[in-house]
Amino acid sequence: MRVLAAMSGGVDSAVAAARAVEAGHDVTGIHLALSRNPRSYRSGARGCCTIEDSNDARRAADVLGIPFYVWDMSEEFHEGVVEDFKAEYAAGRTPNPCLRCNEKIKFAAVLERGLALGFDAVVTGHYATLRTGPGNVVELHRAADGAKDQSYVLGVLTQEQLAHSLFPLGDTTKPRIREEAARRGLLVADKPDSHDICFIADGDTGGWLTEKLGADAPSAGSIVDTSGAVLGEHAGTHHFTIGQRKGLRLGVPAPDGRPRFVLDIEPVSGTVTVGPREDLRVDGLTCIAPRWCGAVPTALDGPEVTVQLRAHGAEHRARVTVGSSAPALPMARAQADDLVEIELLEPASGIAPGQAAVIYDGTRVVGSATIAATRRTAVGEGA
Repeated sequence: MRVLAAMSGGVDSAVAAARAVEAGHDVTGIHLALSRNPRSYRSGARGCCTIEDSNDARRAADVLGIPFYVWDMSEEFHEGVVEDFKAEYAAGRTPNPCLRCNEKIKFAAVLERGLALGFDAVVTGHYATLRTGPGNVVELHRAADGAKDQSYVLGVLTQEQLAHSLFPLGDTTKPRIREEAARRGLLVADKPDSHDICFIADGDTGGWLTEKLGADAPSAGSIVDTSGAVLGEHAGTHHFTIGQRKGLRLGVPAPDGRPRFVLDIEPVSGTVTVGPREDLRVDGLTCIAPRWCGAVPTALDGPEVTVQLRAHGAEHRARVTVGSSAPALPMARAQADDLVEIELLEPASGIAPGQAAVIYDGTRVVGSATIAATRRTAVGEGA
């Protein structure tokens, strides 16, 4: 097959490209330029948006003896990922930019361009596995290395996209990947992983949003407890996410002396509600905008059905119903057919609207949906 190897400049994508070459594919390496000015997203840091990473990717391609190109995806990335991130936080939600990047850039814009150019597939360094299921359906499964499994951020991929994807690292652990990279003479063998949001170099999400949103940033408001008593003030709801404990700067301690956590964010009034940890417990989710890896299910129930609610979070046993009636939603664009109701059999904590719920049947990824509202075990209200 003619395949595009998406090379970020890290060790995983370099080894994935090497394995594609070794498998006999006709491989062309590409590096995605996600900003017209690399320092507008990162300055003095190594991540997927730096000039250093582009050079690392090029050197790896040279070692492998494959053609290499830099594709300018800055406009698509800005509109599909960065602007979406800003808008979601301004609305009081907590998005996952890695899912949006996979959905809109790596497996949409890149794949569309690649297919138009005559390529058959895109190969990446994600830790996940593909299997052929009944009816020749391409199934997405968890990686063998549970600690590195990235199937959660791939849960937005459709059957058409999976059919044109290759994930060569799904059967291997990260230490073995580094050993393999060194053996192949790839200089990125010891390069550190990047864990931060790629376009926020210092990890200060609130500060970055204040700068980028400017006059559109949510205004200052009050921090209140569940009774409505004012405990403090804040500079904007975009500085907070559900489940947050640090940085609240409350002037009034809790009567029982226990720490408080963010329970709810209301950007219109500027109100941030805080309370005890137990009030973060939820046992029901209403989700919108589902994306299915295969056929659309009507319901999922059984001991193997789970949902994952964070990129590196635990699995929660669940019952899932698709297209059910749902309570009033904060996202009015939702239609009944686009709703997914999830009943958590074990309550979860700190779940925020805007996060993704990725649904599994055993190790197989069924699909994902965006959390629009939660139902709390402790207080019985939607978030």
